[in-house]
Amino acid sequence: MRVAIVTESFPPDVNGVAHCAWQTARHLWRRGHDPLVLTPAGPAPSGDGGDEDRAPCPVVRVPSLPLPGYPQVRVALPGRRLAGVLAAHRPDVVHLASPFVLGARGMAAAARLGVPAVAVYQTDLGGYARTYLGAGEGVAWRRIRAVHRAADRTLAPSTAAARDLIGHGIPRVWLWPRGVDSERFHPAHRDLELRRALAPGGELIVGYVGRLAPEKRVELLAPVCALPGVRVVVVGDGPHAARLRTALPGARFLGTRTGRELARIFASLDVFVHPGPQETFCQTVQEAQASGVPVVAPAAGGPLDLVEHLRTGLLVRPHDAEALREAVLTLESGRRRRAEYGLAGRRSVLGRTWTVVGDLLLRHYADVLAERAARPAACSAP
Repeated sequence: MRVAIVTESFPPDVNGVAHCAWQTARHLWRRGHDPLVLTPAGPAPSGDGGDEDRAPCPVVRVPSLPLPGYPQVRVALPGRRLAGVLAAHRPDVVHLASPFVLGARGMAAAARLGVPAVAVYQTDLGGYARTYLGAGEGVAWRRIRAVHRAADRTLAPSTAAARDLIGHGIPRVWLWPRGVDSERFHPAHRDLELRRALAPGGELIVGYVGRLAPEKRVELLAPVCALPGVRVVVVGDGPHAARLRTALPGARFLGTRTGRELARIFASLDVFVHPGPQETFCQTVQEAQASGVPVVAPAAGGPLDLVEHLRTGLLVRPHDAEALREAVLTLESGRRRRAEYGLAGRRSVLGRTWTVVGDLLLRHYADVLAERAARPAACSAP
């Protein structure tokens, strides 16, 4: 099967959209299919991800510009290259990863070629418009509807995201979760030397991993930083980095880490906290669980599918800094509870490897192709 993956960002260490697109391409290649990735031109891989930094398939980069104020995000420039590359690849399916700008053009090109398209919803762009601009949420949803209504199938990463899409009038919504590398992210990577370096006084290590951006609400960890015997560790970079260094006194900022080094950090945490309430999935929650670390997250969005309250972690009221603080206090005083939650979290993700999730995606492709093939017969039936 020939599949063209049109993604708004790449390489895999840029963000969750790029990572998922990469894992999709790699799984297709391993299963003997013929993937091609089309993406806005952007930075070279920066991590130590090993084979994750080398594409198993052609990657075509179209001209782009960085988004003003947020250079990690690239916006593709208008041009004919995408349509030409798609036509030359002769795909059986066009896979649109979080389509908005380049993905919308990919949808139009797929329609002209008569090729079915699967659109993967991964980013709450309406929420981003509200957070960054204070307006424009309606415009963003009109764009999302235009792209996803044209798709043969829309894949949502969580039940909350699926409800949101259906509520905004998008048809043919199916659930497709994200996978996790349960071998790379593993409790065995816990590193006592790293723990001593991060918390020389033997403090409880509470970690956040992700973009340092307004929608992630990392500043809500300020009361956690003030707890005695607790060390907050922040991994990532983004437009809020400088502001957060001021807002979180005493926290250790490690910058962007990837690959084996990131896995070592995850496994060396005592508690993982993700305060952002706008996650359509939240990949880092899965990576923490695979690492055997209990999770604290808001009871909103993707974490509702991932964190089982009082079994794999704690769900708290969204936007509530004191609720995060109380959750950390609960886990700080319960070492046995942390171990039980971490073990249960690890077990919960073992059936969600990228291989399992990739095979689910192949079934979605097969269903879409079968539905397309049945249309002419249905139309000609008496």
